[in-house]
Amino acid sequence: MGIDALTPQPQTLEPDEVLVEFPDNRLLIDLCGEFDRNLAQIEHLLDVQILRRGNQLVLIGEASAREQATMILSALYQRLENGKEIEAGDIDAEVRLGVPAGADASENDQIEMFKSGRIEIKTRKKLIEPRSPAQSEYVQALFDKELVFGIGPAGTGKTYLAVAVAVNMFISGHVDRIILSRPAVEAGERLGFLPGDMKEKVDPYMQPLYDALNDFLPSKMVTRLVEEKSIEIAPLAFMRGRTLSHAFVVLDEAQNATAMQMKMFLTRLGEGSRMVVTGDRTQVDLQRGVQSGLHDAENLLKGINQISFKYFTTKDVVRHKLVAKIIEAYDKAGPVG
Repeated sequence: MGIDALTPQPQTLEPDEVLVEFPDNRLLIDLCGEFDRNLAQIEHLLDVQILRRGNQLVLIGEASAREQATMILSALYQRLENGKEIEAGDIDAEVRLGVPAGADASENDQIEMFKSGRIEIKTRKKLIEPRSPAQSEYVQALFDKELVFGIGPAGTGKTYLAVAVAVNMFISGHVDRIILSRPAVEAGERLGFLPGDMKEKVDPYMQPLYDALNDFLPSKMVTRLVEEKSIEIAPLAFMRGRTLSHAFVVLDEAQNATAMQMKMFLTRLGEGSRMVVTGDRTQVDLQRGVQSGLHDAENLLKGINQISFKYFTTKDVVRHKLVAKIIEAYDKAGPVG
C-alpha cells in the first residue's frame, strides 16, 4: 500500500462539518488516546468538536478550526505510522506550529523548515524532539557549536534539551563526562548552617538537573555514573581552578552567576568539550547592584562567531499553557519588587 493510500482524506458533509477517514483502525485507537483524551485535548485547544465513527472522525466547527484540526490529526497519524508514540506535548507542539491567520512569510517559512527537518535526540530511555522552531535551532547549535547560550523564560526547554544532548553525546562516545552546574544563590551564607555533608547541603539546589538526567537514563545508571564521576552535578563555585576537557558542561540558571563567576566558568572550557549556558534574564536573584554574569557575557561575547546565542519567548513554553500566560502577565507588569 502506497503512502497516499495511508493519508487521511477529508470529505465535506454539512457546511460546518468535515469527515476524515483513517485506514488503520489500530493506529486510530492510539491517535484518539485512552478515553479519547487526545481528541479532547485537540477540541479544547482549537474550539472544534470531534466525533468518532468507526475508522472515521467527524470534525465540527469553524472552517479554519476544522482545517487546522485535520492537519494536526494527519501529522499525528503519520507519527504513529513511523512507530512513534503520541504524548500531550506532541499535540501541543502541532497546534503551536499550525500557521495562524495573518502570520508573516518569515514565520511561515521558519515553521515549514522546522517541520521538514525535525531533529531527534536519542537517549537511553526516550527519543526527544524539539517542539518549536526556536528549540530546533537551539538543539542544532548544541550539536554544532562548542559554546551555546540559551536565553529565555522558564518552561521553554533550555536546560532539558541541553541535558538531553549531553546524554546523547555521552552515550555515543563524543564526550567522556557530563558536568552539570548551577549557582547556589538561594543558599547564600546559610549553606554552612544546613545539616549534612556538602553533597546533602547542595543537592536540593541541583535537583532539577537530577530530574532531567533521570528522564533520559535509568536511575541505577545515573547513580553509578555519579559515583564514578562520569556525571558530576555541583554548584558553580566548585568549578574554580579546573580545566574541563572532553566533557559536556551545562551551566543552568546562569542569570544568578556574577560577572566574575561567569568569566571563571567560561574559561574552564578545555579540549574536546562543549559548554551550554542557560538562563532567564527576568529571574535574577543576585543582590541589588550586583551585575548578572549572563547579561555581562551577552554584551561581551555576541561578536564571536564560534559562540551561538539562541533566544526563546513565551511561544516556546512547553509546560502547561497557563505558564505562558503567567509569564506574559508578569512581563507586561514590569520588574517585580
